[in-house]
Amino acid sequence: MKIKLLATSDVHGYVSPYSYSDRKLCMQGLARLSYHIASLRDKHTLLIDNGDSLQGSSLNYYHNLYEKDLMQPMAKALNYLNYDYYNLGNHDFNYGPDMLHQYMRDVNATCLTGNAFEYGQPLGKEYVIHRFNDSYSIALIGVVTQHIPVWESTENIKNNTFENAFDYVKRTVEKIRKEERVNGICVVYHGGHERHMETDEPTELLTNENLGWKMCHEIEGIDVLICGHQHRSYALFCNGVATLQPFENAKEMGVIEWDLDTQEKTVKLIKADADIDQDLLKLIDEEEQRAQHWLDQPLGRLKEGNLLIQDPTEARIHKHPLISFINQVQLYYATEAQLSSQALFNESVGFNQEITMRDLVSTYVFSNTMKALRMSGKTLKEYLEKTAEYFDAEDGKVVVSRSFYDPKPLHFNYEMVSGLDYTIKASNPIGSRIVEMSYQGKPVKETDSFVMVMSSYRSGGGGEFDMVKDCEVVQDIQKDMVDALAEYILAHPILEVNHTENIKVIV
Repeated sequence: MKIKLLATSDVHGYVSPYSYSDRKLCMQGLARLSYHIASLRDKHTLLIDNGDSLQGSSLNYYHNLYEKDLMQPMAKALNYLNYDYYNLGNHDFNYGPDMLHQYMRDVNATCLTGNAFEYGQPLGKEYVIHRFNDSYSIALIGVVTQHIPVWESTENIKNNTFENAFDYVKRTVEKIRKEERVNGICVVYHGGHERHMETDEPTELLTNENLGWKMCHEIEGIDVLICGHQHRSYALFCNGVATLQPFENAKEMGVIEWDLDTQEKTVKLIKADADIDQDLLKLIDEEEQRAQHWLDQPLGRLKEGNLLIQDPTEARIHKHPLISFINQVQLYYATEAQLSSQALFNESVGFNQEITMRDLVSTYVFSNTMKALRMSGKTLKEYLEKTAEYFDAEDGKVVVSRSFYDPKPLHFNYEMVSGLDYTIKASNPIGSRIVEMSYQGKPVKETDSFVMVMSSYRSGGGGEFDMVKDCEVVQDIQKDMVDALAEYILAHPILEVNHTENIKVIV
């Protein structure tokens, strides 16, 4: 028997094929994949989503803010497309347990997530045996990266625990092989590969956030591994295991063709380039129109010019005034802080002179709150050294380090600090690139003490900033950053940006 597995991952609420920053038509969205799904589907096909559905698009943000009592747009889309199974991703916990449970109730598909627990009970199935007929069946195991507590607000997961994904899969595969009669095992993992699949070299610090390579090499009995979380695009074999990861925002769909008799498999990715399924768009149209109207509402106006990002690399090398403005807002709320740290996200648009909600949600694209941490001058320097890894020197010029765009873009891990003057020398070895650092004209000593406000993601050590995760929390500001920006702009309808060129990046 030949079966097919169709997989999406990291859809992030993109049902529509339109960009929320400028309404331009894009090759993305479930409405672009719908006809591909229909053309490939038969009675031996399973359609699986691999998590991160509830956060990301402006429609999702609007829904979770204003219309959370209605059915989630993504639940409508998954039901329309008749998904068979779904996994949870780390961002599906961003809006707390009530939103997550409503989504899980509304989706008709079966939740596979076995290593995420609430009050000690798994949110999904331990595993599922999917029977195609009396003779053919496969086992499905769903897991999510256990690093969620590193990033997520404690309030959103206070009753949750997360087992190590590798340990869970290993134990469960062994149980299935001992107790069940199946033709194969498919693991659906909201996590990715931590090593290059040809050279076996690490592609990131081995923190156990991603364990796909380890699963393929150290767990006997996995036939298929569907990955996500990293926003990478690949379809290949890793140590004989058919594995893939489709790109985010429903730009791609993974397809695995699997002969259960011969165990031959093919893996490939299909682009979201089909005609738009207008019937699917109709399901979300009313809420979409309300969201679009909300996005175009003016909030305030910059006194001079705009804060649009024209060249992201230059914006990071020279600290764009947009970053100064966001740091300005963070310091407004973090009244105990002297310093503020902020990253320019991968595809941030920036603000027009007249600022709308569309500007905000297209620029600050994550669901972060803020935390103000007390740290020593020594820790502060370690923090800046970590962020200075973003640059390298090449042919006498400052360039972005390859590790920040290959194998996936990680530009959001370059932080820019306001309130401090410092110089990064890109040609120096990693760990010794901060050659000058002063506060209010005085060199910073290791024994000095500072309070710095940053995103909740970064304060938990996200992006391998481990040096700050144990710092004392002086203020925990439980306000979504987009809400904070909007509130600040409404309170200051004519905005002045306190921009200083306090960061030098030299060769």
